[in-house]
Amino acid sequence: MYEFKVVPAPSRGKRAKGVKGAEGRFAFALEEVMNELAAEGWEFLRSETLPSEEKSGLTSTTTTFRSVMVFRRARKDDISAFRPRLLERPAYKELPRPVEAMPPPPQEENEDEPPPETSFAEETGEEQPTSLPVALMTRARSVAPGTKPDADEDETGHAAE
Repeated sequence: MYEFKVVPAPSRGKRAKGVKGAEGRFAFALEEVMNELAAEGWEFLRSETLPSEEKSGLTSTTTTFRSVMVFRRARKDDISAFRPRLLERPAYKELPRPVEAMPPPPQEENEDEPPPETSFAEETGEEQPTSLPVALMTRARSVAPGTKPDADEDETGHAAE
């Protein structure tokens, strides 16, 4: 998308008419570099101070820090890629059944509410016994048809005394 240009920042100020002091001369030198590149279409991005290794003598090197100015501008060959374009209209699919024809969603069971109770008579077709052992005996008889009650039990399912 962009191309970049890195130039060395001025190391000393530049004299000009009406510019006084070292700071003013340095600012004028920066301004001049920025205006020259802006005339060519470059936008000032930032300045950086970066390390640079340089030879010092025959065998040694030293690290020096250099200040550079970074500029950018839009690439001319990529501008066409940013033209807006219309998207294709999506193909419409057949819609599912209307909402009215859909079955109602299943009801979620609420854990706080007990399930609706059915009576013993509705489940087995018999009257509900009065005590738990009688209920168990009645249930056992209905599960194993054809069994006779024990001789020591009466018709209610209680043991004979």
